[in-house]
Amino acid sequence: MTTRLPLPPSLYADTAVAPVATPPLDVDKTVSVAIVGGGYTGLSTALHLAEQGVEALVLEAQEPGWGASGNNGGHTNPGLKHDPDQIEADFGAELGRRMIDFSYGTTNFTHDLIRRYQIPCEARQNGTLRAAYNEASAAAIEKTAQQCIRRGMPVQYLNREQLREMTGTERYIGAMLDTRGGGLHPLSYARGLARAAISAGAKVHGETPALSLRRDGARWRIETPHAVVHADKVLLATNGFTDNLWPALRRTIVPVFSSIAATAPLPDAIARSIMPTRPVLYESGHITVYYRIDQHNRLLMGGRGPMRWIKSPNDVAYLMRYAERLWPQLKGAAWTHGWNSRLAITKDHYPHVHEPAENILISLGCNGRGVALSTAMGAQLARRLIGGARAEIDMPVTGIKPIPMHAFWPLGVTTAVIAGRVRDRLGV
Repeated sequence: MTTRLPLPPSLYADTAVAPVATPPLDVDKTVSVAIVGGGYTGLSTALHLAEQGVEALVLEAQEPGWGASGNNGGHTNPGLKHDPDQIEADFGAELGRRMIDFSYGTTNFTHDLIRRYQIPCEARQNGTLRAAYNEASAAAIEKTAQQCIRRGMPVQYLNREQLREMTGTERYIGAMLDTRGGGLHPLSYARGLARAAISAGAKVHGETPALSLRRDGARWRIETPHAVVHADKVLLATNGFTDNLWPALRRTIVPVFSSIAATAPLPDAIARSIMPTRPVLYESGHITVYYRIDQHNRLLMGGRGPMRWIKSPNDVAYLMRYAERLWPQLKGAAWTHGWNSRLAITKDHYPHVHEPAENILISLGCNGRGVALSTAMGAQLARRLIGGARAEIDMPVTGIKPIPMHAFWPLGVTTAVIAGRVRDRLGV
């Protein structure tokens, strides 16, 4: 029996557009491509396959967008975690350049797709700020900005005075502004992607977990609670909810909870005093804090919280306190929602693409940049699924390498979060 879990108690669950029908799979199917995971990666891949006439079927254990795709900070941030020079050093000039061009182009790709399919998800492209509040982080961000500028990107480095105008707080001493960044309503976007994929010809089935996966003659066989799927090719796109469906895959990522607290709509005067030009911002600290003002004047503050499910903004009270530190005018504001979900962190902080067997493709490990990166990866993965190994993509295809001592990740993450918060509080 499939257990349907409610959506996390988020602002998004209360305000998203209506979902498209994604009924559980109850009859056996034979398809060209089966996709396990109905988040951005799986839905975007299904859409791009369907656009090219390839029969794609998505199996989602809950409903599209139930996981981190529908519960993240709503930032569309360009790039990867590592600097462009580091990417080229790690992967060579040719692949490194392609990775840089691809990853920094993911936000334009995503917003273009939203416009093309007229997805109602409160999207706007007002830029991403990567901000620093200490000298070491500011120097690192300026170095990143110079690398981007050298490559002709629409990036600039902002000083303290410029940031005071853009953020309404005295906290930051330097930041990189990338005008290609932006924000959106994550759950509405996930539901819009599902609707677009279905309209293009893909099949999307919620409440249909993949229970087992094995070879069956020339095809792959996926058991679900009420039906069997045979597929020529399979994509695993389970990210922070990766289980034991494929051997050792779960031990290649660290699933980390990221939490968000949201205010009620703020008065216009207060909302205008916070991020008046409405970029999104994430801090360069030991523990990342990120935030934005949405189209209804709500402040959404995100960061690391408990490594368990939460239900209230009181579970991440430190985010509310920090918001009041940044903007004292928020004292007394009502905080209406607090929620979280699991994202996937890789040991090297790069996204991972694997092909561990013939006609099996895996993509996971967005490392907190999932909205735009996962969307754009959908087109890359579709190309690989159609063309096979000869169809080059703009990310490396690597072997599965489990993280040593993986069983100890909950303790390690909790310890790192506590230590990081202390260091950020002390400014060291």
